[in-house]
Amino acid sequence: MSNEAQNEDVQAAENAAASANGAEVEQSETAEVLTVDEARIQELEAALAKAEATINDQKDSVLRAKADSDNARRRANAEVEKARKFALEGFAGELLSVVDNLERALQSVDPENEALKIVVEGVEMTHQSFVSTLDKFGVKSIEPSGETFNPEQHQAMSMQESADVAPNTVLAVMQKGYILNERLLRPAMVVVSRASESGVDVKV
Repeated sequence: MSNEAQNEDVQAAENAAASANGAEVEQSETAEVLTVDEARIQELEAALAKAEATINDQKDSVLRAKADSDNARRRANAEVEKARKFALEGFAGELLSVVDNLERALQSVDPENEALKIVVEGVEMTHQSFVSTLDKFGVKSIEPSGETFNPEQHQAMSMQESADVAPNTVLAVMQKGYILNERLLRPAMVVVSRASESGVDVKV
């Protein structure tokens, strides 16, 4: 083989080696670029996951705060409504004695007495005015004559044997009771029936 041919072979081998080295360097650089990109992607994914977790936590906090606010508003509204309904409880209770006295006055006066007719009419009008005013503000009377004794609204003052009605029936009302917006303001004082054989049927 001539020197020229040998030189060509050597040159070809060097070129091939250079090409191989270039390819290895390029692959190495590509691998490094991929490694950097993968690390960056992982970093971004971690940051995204953290941000999503923070958003979810904040969303839960907002929902809890809204629920607490709604509950507080409902409680406040309920308290205002309760205060509105029962603000007159003490005042209305004091007026009941006035109504009682007017009713006693009407019961004690002889309606046939002409001399007192004008007075009786005045007392009746005053009584009706009081009752209407109380009714306007949610105060209603309890007159349970003939009804079954209800310990939540009635106070048994005495018991009486009776064969005409069932035991625990209200025979008479000694003093009317009153409720204010469905809340007991004063129990009705009543006489309650009992059976002759069974003794007392009502626990006072």
